[in-house]
Amino acid sequence: MRALVYHGPGRISWDTVADPVIEDPGDAVVRVGTTTVCGTDLHILRGDLAEVTAGTVLGHEAVGEVVATGDDVRRLHPGNRVVVSSVSACGRCRPCRDRLFGQCRGGGGWILGHLIHGTQAEYVRVPFADDSTHRLPFSPSPDEAVLLAEVLPTAYEVGVRNGEVGPGDTVVVVGAGPVGLATVAIARLCSPRRVVAVDLSTARLEAAVRMGADAAEVPGRMIAELYEGPGADVVVEASGEPDGFVLCTRAVRTGGHIAVIGTPGRSTTLHLESLWRKNVTISTGQVDTSSTPWLMELLRLGRLQVSPLLTHFFELERAVEAYEVFSKGTESGALKVALRQR
Repeated sequence: MRALVYHGPGRISWDTVADPVIEDPGDAVVRVGTTTVCGTDLHILRGDLAEVTAGTVLGHEAVGEVVATGDDVRRLHPGNRVVVSSVSACGRCRPCRDRLFGQCRGGGGWILGHLIHGTQAEYVRVPFADDSTHRLPFSPSPDEAVLLAEVLPTAYEVGVRNGEVGPGDTVVVVGAGPVGLATVAIARLCSPRRVVAVDLSTARLEAAVRMGADAAEVPGRMIAELYEGPGADVVVEASGEPDGFVLCTRAVRTGGHIAVIGTPGRSTTLHLESLWRKNVTISTGQVDTSSTPWLMELLRLGRLQVSPLLTHFFELERAVEAYEVFSKGTESGALKVALRQR
């Protein structure tokens, strides 16, 4: 088959690799219909994750069709359309029993496109397939459905739920990339008083308004007003940048919550000298995708509009070009890029 292969920092190519096969009775092989590029993939390409070895097929988000299953797979059959979760779950260890699939100790967690071959390929082997895929009971656009693999669960679980967004809250989202924008949309479901997006990109601020933000501004006056005034109840750090985290600490109110959702690629300073008196709660987290069935139902009912997140579309074999466009998102206007197999 053909796949997007990582060859070390700064080097990827569209290559011919061995077809995936069933290696364990719990495996399934899925023909990828749509996959996408994540900000974490860019961290890998920059060399931020040394554990990713040369020769690894990248990618950890996909929608596709099951073509083969191992003898222990009970919930899937060839022909089923599925969302392949970004994290794999053995289903048996203590974290999995607590639905903390991102912390799986039985060989799962974030492994696709990280420790084993991933989804930016014509086919992908999915370990622990019964607990690491979700059948699609309706027919959404495959491009929208792929957002259920990681973007939407991350926004909800790590941002909105961990941040304890509630009715009447003022919510600030720092970083209006795909996950930040998804956080804006999902936070609206919790009846906040106000949702504000902060970013340096005018195009992304415009996208935030389309996703439901009440205000979208560059850092500056708004952050200063929050710092000097009542502050925000919940601030979601979705940029992954050290400066973004500092903005969060300035915007949050006394007794408020900072939910760190962005993936930091470098060290970030925690200024406890200015925070310790504020009774601030800081949460972090690896997505578990336990919320995927609920989010899938919201899509089915039309309660969650996510199509504005999808801005660029490529055939799968143009994956290298897609990386280039996605990596320059503030210039190209790219949010999520969908890679489709013919």
